[in-house]
Amino acid sequence: MNTFMPSSYNLFVVVASFAIAMLASYVTLDLARRVRTAQRRVGLAWWAAGSIVMGTGIWAMHFLGMQAFRLPIEIGFAGGPTLLSWLAAVTASAMALQLASQETFGRAQLAMGALVMGAGISGMHYIGMAAMEMAPGIVWNPPLVALSVLIAVLASATALLIFKLLRRVRPSQRLPYQLAASFVMAVAICGMHYTGMAAASFAMGSVCLSAGELGGPGLTAMVLMATGMLLVSTLFTSILDARLQATAERLTKSLQDSNTRLQAANDELQKRAFADALTGLPNRLLFEDRLIHALLRLDRTNHHRVEDRLAVLFVDLDGFKPINDSFGHAAGDVILRSAADRLRREAREGDTVARVGGDEFLILLEDVTDVAASVMVANRVLASLSEPFEVAGKQVQIACSIGIVVHPDHGERGKLVANADAAMYAAKRAGGGCYALFEPHMGSDASEQLELQNDLRQAIDRGQLALHYQPKIDGTRGQISGVEALLRWKHPQHGMVSPMVFIALAERFGLIGRLGNWVINEACRQTAEWARSGLRMRVAINLSVHQLREAGLAERIEQALLRHGLDASQLLCEITESVAMEDIKATQRTFEGLARIGVFLSIDDFGTGYSSLNYLRQLPAQQLKIDRSFVNDLESSEDARAVVAAVVSLAHALGLRVVAEGVETSGQRDILLGMGCDELQGFFYAHPMPADTLLAWSQGEKPVGSADFTPSVIGSLPEL
Repeated sequence: MNTFMPSSYNLFVVVASFAIAMLASYVTLDLARRVRTAQRRVGLAWWAAGSIVMGTGIWAMHFLGMQAFRLPIEIGFAGGPTLLSWLAAVTASAMALQLASQETFGRAQLAMGALVMGAGISGMHYIGMAAMEMAPGIVWNPPLVALSVLIAVLASATALLIFKLLRRVRPSQRLPYQLAASFVMAVAICGMHYTGMAAASFAMGSVCLSAGELGGPGLTAMVLMATGMLLVSTLFTSILDARLQATAERLTKSLQDSNTRLQAANDELQKRAFADALTGLPNRLLFEDRLIHALLRLDRTNHHRVEDRLAVLFVDLDGFKPINDSFGHAAGDVILRSAADRLRREAREGDTVARVGGDEFLILLEDVTDVAASVMVANRVLASLSEPFEVAGKQVQIACSIGIVVHPDHGERGKLVANADAAMYAAKRAGGGCYALFEPHMGSDASEQLELQNDLRQAIDRGQLALHYQPKIDGTRGQISGVEALLRWKHPQHGMVSPMVFIALAERFGLIGRLGNWVINEACRQTAEWARSGLRMRVAINLSVHQLREAGLAERIEQALLRHGLDASQLLCEITESVAMEDIKATQRTFEGLARIGVFLSIDDFGTGYSSLNYLRQLPAQQLKIDRSFVNDLESSEDARAVVAAVVSLAHALGLRVVAEGVETSGQRDILLGMGCDELQGFFYAHPMPADTLLAWSQGEKPVGSADFTPSVIGSLPEL
């Protein structure tokens, strides 16, 4: 006779319990990843929330399994033990997530963690069984109880191993692995539960003392729905957090990459700002900065008495221009780079070698004991630069002139470079190929130049600079179609200073960039003012090699156009051929930037340089300007006429208009018009004049017999 009551299971609830176990396992695996990858505070929040969610999921599977169990009598569950079983599940889950969050854990940690987790899960199950409060009590099968505990420990070890192994899986492959792992964990958890249930027997006539408490189909449905919603919402939150964190990481990486690129760009800009593009040597700006710091260090050293000195050597190459003119700019560049390398070798470590002009270099010698030490370096430089240079398979020879100034022996600290320059010219006057030490009588010219450059620095603020405008004559109609802006300086004491003097001075003392920016802004301002007065025409300005090499030239011109409300097509930028070909990459960048904003472009002084027709074809220029040296010889030289005719033919073949400058006679005019020259400019037509004079000319106040303005300057622009 059977002494135990028969039992059965509600298959639907059993399946539901397995589904909850699998969903809980999947969510747990996702939470383990969140706990491990999140920041410390966020990770702690995920650990606490994850422990509750994971423990609730495991407990729900257990509770649903208990609800699926059927006996011939009514059963229920006491509230206190049921809550205690939930706490056991949460505690076991907290242990699992804590271990899973560690970067690495060995076998000993794995075994200890599996035992603690297994004990927690087993405790949850058997505390939950005790919540049935049967009288007489449940009869247990010890071997099956032991087997269920073993299954709980093994299930815990399996879960921890899965946590560890899933770290190695690529994100793109994680989903199938995580689903498979969730299935394995669900089987293990359910296996433990139902093995534990199989270990329990209930004697005939037993009564459930907690039958009136927790239980019934309504509670089963509520637990199923509540747990399912909790797990699903947690999963979605985890996925959303993962995506947000991934987005944040991508943004952070993008920001870091942008910062890296920005730093590289800043480094490159700084390098360009302080280094000569051709030789890589420091430029004048960096040299002057190092000279200032060297003088400050010297002041500290010589605080009580003169113990140390510094020297400035001004080096100018003798015979460079003829070679540059004969072999072309490419050969000249080779010599300049080779000369720069030789100067580096001859200078001492810690000295500064800079290129400050076309063929001019400065050397700053620190820690100089006396003049003899400077002379020794100068002699080494003279010997080195007198050695032949290899150019286009040929040996060419040049020399150099060196001016030496030693501080504090040779003059004021603010005039060191000017004094070295004066000494260098003294060496040139002595025949070149030698050095000259600065002497006080040399300082008169240097002082005059220094005073003039100081005045030039303030000329802009004092309103001493002005633009004069020389008309350009349309070759077909014989009327004024545009003007060229030319810079003039009226000095309060010296009167009109020749552009040949002050432009060279500006280039030598690093003022050319400021002058160039003033010309751009003033030309745009004046052109806009003329337009408001009914005179609308194109104005040409000249760009120097220094402006061409500056970053952001096109942007500065664009800002000037916008500032004065001027159409970009009303501005024509002229760049001399020799400058354009000196650094063809910089020229292309500048031309492309200016063409992008709609500014018209011209190659000035064409025929004096050594253009590559291939490069010329690639430049987005609209105009060529024939150098005045060819125009001067048109009436007397067959060669000059042949060159000009060839230039006109070449330009027209490339779709470019041709302007001839320096036209001074009617004979030159007739020859140029006969060759098909598009525009002419020179004293034969008009001298450069102030803006108000040109405006009065356009309104009829003009010299007798002079050209009128073409009607196209009113309302529309002449086409190039």
